[in-house]
Amino acid sequence: MTMSNELRLLPWTGPDGKPCFLSTDDSGGYMSRLADNIESVQLGTATALLDQAIDMLAADTAPDDMRLLAKNLTGALRDTLRVAISRGRRLDNRSHGASSC
Repeated sequence: MTMSNELRLLPWTGPDGKPCFLSTDDSGGYMSRLADNIESVQLGTATALLDQAIDMLAADTAPDDMRLLAKNLTGALRDTLRVAISRGRRLDNRSHGASSC
């Protein structure tokens, strides 16, 4: 969901690893709905992995350097999820048909 004259960054990359963008005023169009669904799956996966990492860290069985890395990664992932969810809520009612990779 993008504001007028903005491109939407899609939740996948092109074959060469470059970002893909969507330009449309139709938030209910096929590509917009596809991107929304993929983003929802990605957020769900990130949430499940974050929960799993938190549980593993609580078990206190990983080596110290791995625990520190995992702790930092889970913190970063938690912050990223918070931003993504917040933006999704704020942009829920906004909209923008052509995609580009």
